[in-house]
Amino acid sequence: MKYFKEISDDVNNYFNILSKEIPEFIYEYIKAPEIQRLKGIGITCGVNFSQIRTNISFYSRFEHSIGVALIIWNFTKDKKQTLSGLFHDIANPSFSHCIDFLNGDYEKQESTEELTTKIISDSEYIMKLLKRDGIKLEEVDDYKIYPIADNNTPMISADRLEYSFSNGFSLENIWKDGDIEKIYSNLEIMKNEYGEIELGFKDKDISELFIDRIKLLWRDFVENRFIWELIANIIRRLNEENVLKKEDLYKLSEFEIIDIAKNSNIIEVQKLVQNLSQAKDLFESDKEVEGKYCIKCSAKYRYIDPLIKLDNEKITRLTEISEIARKAKNDLLKIDFSKFLYSNF
Repeated sequence: MKYFKEISDDVNNYFNILSKEIPEFIYEYIKAPEIQRLKGIGITCGVNFSQIRTNISFYSRFEHSIGVALIIWNFTKDKKQTLSGLFHDIANPSFSHCIDFLNGDYEKQESTEELTTKIISDSEYIMKLLKRDGIKLEEVDDYKIYPIADNNTPMISADRLEYSFSNGFSLENIWKDGDIEKIYSNLEIMKNEYGEIELGFKDKDISELFIDRIKLLWRDFVENRFIWELIANIIRRLNEENVLKKEDLYKLSEFEIIDIAKNSNIIEVQKLVQNLSQAKDLFESDKEVEGKYCIKCSAKYRYIDPLIKLDNEKITRLTEISEIARKAKNDLLKIDFSKFLYSNF
């Protein structure tokens, strides 16, 4: 069955793994213009406009938001938590975390989230539905209040789990047949070391399979700062020249903005867009490389150290019992932000 007509069969099949049951209310809420807008915003924050990743398919924030909502529904069957997941990226501008870089928010990457409440409260369509359903704004405008929806790194949350799955099949093709279903079906709600609920694994071998697959993405998420900083510079120059206003980031798709940049009369911007499309391999250097476009900045470490339930019913973090998980985490944390990154142009 194709649950969402505007979404491909492959993604619908993936959604069917996340939740065998699609609650009827989701269909109504995703019709909101504020949610529909997310179709023009990619999960990769513009990396898909370069060649540094495989770029198998364009996966939007719209699809990501539905995926997060379905994960929450699958484990909680709670309407308010599910809607908080659906709304969690509603304040994302085009190019998402690139705008965090534009704002100087390299490490938390949360600078755009403050508009979430305003966008929901200003939506007549959403507020009408919430009033009908007896749901208060403050019950759905911050998914951080629900630990299954969101929590701190390195825990599993619906958001972190979904973008790990979707980046894995849209950007890097890390998943083999049956991997996602095998991994997802092994998760259950557990109590973590802080006394909070969190998704965790029942079997060590499956949790290690998960880590072995997604560890490639962790390095990607850090190295992507090169593209994000490059796009931030494009947006900055367009803004300085009054070609693009910041409010346009909430009106135009990423593809429309790239077209504006290509067709601008700003030679520097045209060159940056050309560099973006040509960016392929990334290299490190202790010093700035003459004749190359170099960047040096930090980034947020995105990784997961999942809960695992042992045979004696004790619950612990996977890194406590798994060399595979420890090595994956340690390799990521060794990335040196003091080095310059540059590409082939």
